[in-house]
Amino acid sequence: MTLIHIERRGPIELWTLDRADRLNALPDPGDGAAFARACEAVNADRAVRCVVLTGAGRAFSAGGDLKAMRDRAGAFAGAGADIREGYRREVQLIVRALYGLEVPLVTAVNGPAMGLGGDIAGLADIRIASEQATFGAPFLRLGILPGDGGAWLLPRNVGYARAAEMLFTGRTVDARTALEWGLVNRVVPADALMEEAMKTAGEIAAQAPHALRMTKALLRQGRDATFDQILEMTAAMQALAHLTEDHAEGVAAVLEKRTPEFRGR
Repeated sequence: MTLIHIERRGPIELWTLDRADRLNALPDPGDGAAFARACEAVNADRAVRCVVLTGAGRAFSAGGDLKAMRDRAGAFAGAGADIREGYRREVQLIVRALYGLEVPLVTAVNGPAMGLGGDIAGLADIRIASEQATFGAPFLRLGILPGDGGAWLLPRNVGYARAAEMLFTGRTVDARTALEWGLVNRVVPADALMEEAMKTAGEIAAQAPHALRMTKALLRQGRDATFDQILEMTAAMQALAHLTEDHAEGVAAVLEKRTPEFRGR
């Protein structure tokens, strides 16, 4: 079954994890490559300005497939060296691809986002949750650890102490707690989730596309780079931005008191 259903809506792509009968569990063989292909296609398509990711059915993603773990199948099959490669080829390829997405990513978390599913949601630049959403990192309850980079990602989203609480206890947090902790940007009623996500994506897609991608790159680099390094990167990127037609359009639109029409040039 194809994992990601992709729908194009103008400059926005809507991606739906389409494995509702299994609560969008991951990964089946080939899921890593599916995410990589989708992200590479967006990175190469300058007409795409934002991606919205959600889950089909009642879950965003239940995370790792417990039956595959039990049966030592798929990414969890074989000896230790085989499982290591399974994580690298499937689980970690998913998160690497999403982290490398050049356009802003908005997650519309419609239900449980657990383990790998929670970390996929957390990789987004903007996270919008339904009131029915829940978040958890129950790796230790399964006798394993966050093999998807969650020990790096979760503290950056909620701080060390709260990440430690989620990881060490395995507790699930509801949408309101996730909002309080900074894990999501906002919480909306279930029937308003996709409208809010697409509205946000539309506001993002209305920005100058080259500057948008460069701003995301600066935000990502800023997590680990020094202030001086970011200033140097900014100077170089800003010089490129000043030479675009979109910059001229943006200035003209402000002076003429109208909405700019950015064309990605």
